[in-house]
Amino acid sequence: MAAKILVVDDELPIVQVLAYNLKQNGYQVCVAHDGEAALAQARQHLPDLVVLDLMLPKLDGLDVCRILRRERDVPIIMLTARDDEIDRVLGLELGADDYVVKPFSVRELLARIKNILRRLHPAEDAVREGVVRVGALTIDSARHTVLVGDQPLELTMLEFTLLHTMARHAGQVLSREQLIEQIWGYAWDGDGRVVDAVVKRLRGKLRQTSPEALIVTVRGLGYKLKDDH
Repeated sequence: MAAKILVVDDELPIVQVLAYNLKQNGYQVCVAHDGEAALAQARQHLPDLVVLDLMLPKLDGLDVCRILRRERDVPIIMLTARDDEIDRVLGLELGADDYVVKPFSVRELLARIKNILRRLHPAEDAVREGVVRVGALTIDSARHTVLVGDQPLELTMLEFTLLHTMARHAGQVLSREQLIEQIWGYAWDGDGRVVDAVVKRLRGKLRQTSPEALIVTVRGLGYKLKDDH
């Protein structure tokens, strides 16, 4: 079954170009031109991924992102203007998985969509790794579950992938470059905020079940998951 992509943008030429190229690459496509329509389409069609512009009429993209993330774990790629840096970071903190700055390469966006969808269907070797335990953490890649002690932790696919990657390298410092290449699947472009925002989300959820800071920032180098707690 081909993955279904919801494209949300109020600029008709962008929607037409993206819809055409996505269909040419074998995806099913539904579209919306404002925030309210985006929510309606998402609820009706249950897309596998949403390409979401931040600047939308009726309901802006940040609100749409917040509501979608509250309702279900659907991957979200934001489309942002070059001067939307504050909103871009806020969108990542609200739960978006990635962003692409306008004007963008359709080929680049397609590559990012492919990489994100690949995370929804882990390779057999990743599943065979089975359960990873680090201190109080128990991470089951086959079942996509995380326990902190005996408390379950609800994570998005991106948050789970980040935690699982760090757990497999527990105690080691992973740079932002390494995390981007391993998790997002594309070359480092100099903007570590995409990593910082997801780490912030993940830390917030971990604090709900553990008062101890499990993810440590190593200034100037990156992040590591503690293996001695």
